[in-house]
Amino acid sequence: MSEREVKGKVGIRELSPIDVYKLLPRTNCKECGEENCMAFATKVVNREIAIEKCSPLLTKEHEKAYRQLKEMLKPAIKEVVVGVGEKAVKIGGKLVMYRHEFTYFNPTAIAIDITDEMSEEEILDRIGKTEKFSFEYIGQTLKLDMIAIRSTSDDPEKFKVAVKKVAETTRLPLILCSLNPKVLEAGLTAIPKSKPLLYAATKENWKEMAELALAHQCPLTVFAPNNLKLLKSLTKTLLDYGVEDLVLDPGTFQGEGLADTLNNFVMIRRAACKRGDELLGFPLIGVPLVAWMEKGEAPEEIAKWREAYLAGMLIIRYADILIMHNVDGWALLPPVILRQNIYTDPRKPVAVEPGLKVFGTPDENSPVMFTTNFALTYYTVASDIENAKINTYLLIIDTEGIAVDSAVAGRKLTAEKVAEAIKASGIEGKVKHRKLIIPGKAARLSGEIEELSGWQVLVGPRDSSDIPKFLQEKWQTQA
Repeated sequence: MSEREVKGKVGIRELSPIDVYKLLPRTNCKECGEENCMAFATKVVNREIAIEKCSPLLTKEHEKAYRQLKEMLKPAIKEVVVGVGEKAVKIGGKLVMYRHEFTYFNPTAIAIDITDEMSEEEILDRIGKTEKFSFEYIGQTLKLDMIAIRSTSDDPEKFKVAVKKVAETTRLPLILCSLNPKVLEAGLTAIPKSKPLLYAATKENWKEMAELALAHQCPLTVFAPNNLKLLKSLTKTLLDYGVEDLVLDPGTFQGEGLADTLNNFVMIRRAACKRGDELLGFPLIGVPLVAWMEKGEAPEEIAKWREAYLAGMLIIRYADILIMHNVDGWALLPPVILRQNIYTDPRKPVAVEPGLKVFGTPDENSPVMFTTNFALTYYTVASDIENAKINTYLLIIDTEGIAVDSAVAGRKLTAEKVAEAIKASGIEGKVKHRKLIIPGKAARLSGEIEELSGWQVLVGPRDSSDIPKFLQEKWQTQA
């Protein structure tokens, strides 16, 4: 029984470590790095380790059990790889429908479009903006992922020239977009063995598109706008024909069609994750650039705004890949931040490494502060310190990624932990004073910290934006 059946069908229990353990060699050999096979099975179920780490399982003796485990563990949504090398993008690979059930894998890939009727200057400019887009957010660098080349000319030669120019300029994975198989074939000849995503097979051209996908070993999009019955039928036909890596496009509509768009995405993902429908268990592609195709001339800023909110809705409604047109940072930022928030692991708070951080060029008289290792807390505090150009030491306490007030309430931030962190950091050898500024939300720990550490505690502000004012008013008089 596959995992999609185990996790999806009503009345059937979820996959447990025992299910995996029964199929393991159960030698407790520790070759995987775990203490025993049960510990290994638990990590396998939580997707923290691959079953291939079990060397005995890979022998001929256990070949049948290995195949069974692979079947049990395969995701409800197949993982599809677009591109080759280190820039290749993985899409799909989802295990569950809802994020609170389990973490999502493979964040939604965002592609920026280029057409074969753009000038060389415009093509290079759009590629440059796509590659240079970068935003630091709670310790992670947010970027764009792909380039989609659209044939608006329907001219095979023009498309081939455009594809070649893009491939010479960027190493980002590509999506080749045309409903004309001859156009896509021309584009593929310009980038052999690059494994782009082909867009798209329809009821009219599916056979020619399937031949191209098989000949060039490329993933293929199945396009059936607002017709899930046809989409499923085409998927079955293509699978029977031998094309295994598919991406589904039920159509992206705006205005009055927006409700149908979102409903279709939800129904497809529900069918795969909750009912184990393997014909719909493939990544979904959305096309927010349709916001630019609305009849009538709307201001450009309105089209950018519409595209941004449509992208956000599709990310929330299970899109695994998006094709967008706008390259302005202000409109791209909301979707990429939303994507980052959704694709963090809900089981593990986003945390930074604990330890001593140095800001500016502090000396033996500089202030010493502490905060928790919750990423959002740390980067907020760090940003306020850096913007104020403060020379200071900041001690990061391991609270398992929990913010100050919650960590104090949940006993993840205690006076004992602070005292231990002071000793372990070596800060006592870097400053001649013994004064520690603590967050205002941890004020209740001040007495205990002083008693256990021997340091004088100064209760700082509740908001890190007030640190500069606090230091100006309090530190100078205390130092």
